[in-house]
Amino acid sequence: MWQAIALLSSAAREAVKTNTPPVLKTNEEDSPKSNDVCKLLEGLVVLQEIRTKRASPHPLGTRKKGVAMLNEEDRERIRRGYYVEKKSIHQLAREEGCNRITIRKALANETPPFKETSRAKPNLVFGPYKERVELLLQQNERLPRKQRYTAHRIFEIIREEGFQGSESTVRMHVARYKQATRAPDVFLPLEYDPGQDAQVDWGEAVVVIDGKRQKAQLFIMRLCFSRRTFAMVFPTQRQESFFWGHVKAFEHFGGVPHRLSYDNLGTAVKLVFEKSGRSGRPRKEVRAFVSFRSHYLFESHFCTPGQGHEKGQVEHGVGYSRRNFLVPIPEAASYEELNRQLLERCRKEDARQVSRQTQSIGQAWDQEREQLLPVPRSSYECCQMTTVRLTPYSQGTFETNRYSVPVKRARREVTLKAYPFTVEIWDAMERLCSHPRCYERYQDILDPLHYLPLRCRSAPEPSTLRNR
Repeated sequence: MWQAIALLSSAAREAVKTNTPPVLKTNEEDSPKSNDVCKLLEGLVVLQEIRTKRASPHPLGTRKKGVAMLNEEDRERIRRGYYVEKKSIHQLAREEGCNRITIRKALANETPPFKETSRAKPNLVFGPYKERVELLLQQNERLPRKQRYTAHRIFEIIREEGFQGSESTVRMHVARYKQATRAPDVFLPLEYDPGQDAQVDWGEAVVVIDGKRQKAQLFIMRLCFSRRTFAMVFPTQRQESFFWGHVKAFEHFGGVPHRLSYDNLGTAVKLVFEKSGRSGRPRKEVRAFVSFRSHYLFESHFCTPGQGHEKGQVEHGVGYSRRNFLVPIPEAASYEELNRQLLERCRKEDARQVSRQTQSIGQAWDQEREQLLPVPRSSYECCQMTTVRLTPYSQGTFETNRYSVPVKRARREVTLKAYPFTVEIWDAMERLCSHPRCYERYQDILDPLHYLPLRCRSAPEPSTLRNR
């Protein structure tokens, strides 16, 4: 008897491991009674297996599914089996391993009940100080901007009051509080009339000029109605470059917009202190910018400091031009060549249609061009003008660099005009020479032809020349 029970136990363990019905094995040496008992127990196992198969076709130990455990594939299979394959609810319940109530709910297309997410467990350490922290955060609304409670300061305050937790717990709660109480920034969508508004801004990009990798300044002007964009690169953001970009943009657009919007560019405005004691620093336009604006007769508008969304079109235009016109990093022999490439890319943009617009950029520009102000016949002198005294070597010094002047035309004092890419030296109304502008320091920019008349004189040559 005990041998039969031991055999039945080992067979049950083997059945659990292999997920198969138990099989009893006996030896021929066992007594007849033991064999009879084993056969009896084996018959009971077979009978239990038959009952289990009638209840469910799935293996032993499989848990029945409830309606909340059915996924969309299970629901589809049940509905297809009932309505298309004409299976009974009883058959579907056996095949799916669930009861008939679940099958009926699936056939009724009943969605699973909403399961609420588990609520966060109360923080026993931070909980008593939660109201205290929120009270300090509410006081920030009435405090000066630079003297408000920070998360670190709040942590120090409640730690002195007995808080035993970490600073990260306080920081997490402060962040969640600000996110829940602070209203998101929303903006007013704007529409523009043709020819009325344009926006101007600077950006930076890396370029390769004459084999040298350097950082260039990207000038962008964009018409607000047609979204036609002009892009040009300069070595610096100096005033002459700022004005030169405007002149070339007006030529590209075929006219002058009625109003131009800027941020607080140093080349256009300067901040001044008032002696009246009133708060704030008012802006005063630079005299040269007023002269430039008077020449082209446009109005200027300066955005609120730190509010880039007030000229969002050109802010987007700077990034768009940099990503689409200057990727990969462009290479050119000079800035003039690179700007010709950029101008060609700007013209190709006329065929593009901006999202949510009914016409292309070029079509909108044709409509806007008629509303622009006419470009004056004479261009503005976009240069820095200064009077320089020539050295004994017939050179004029500008920004630590020395530029040669023809010795036949040398004068004691001449006028130097520094354009973004060239330097011209004038004597009254006569131009003496022109050089590429150098932005390095302490360089000599010489033209050997300027000194050729010295070699033709009857005087003896200097010893330094005879020895060569």
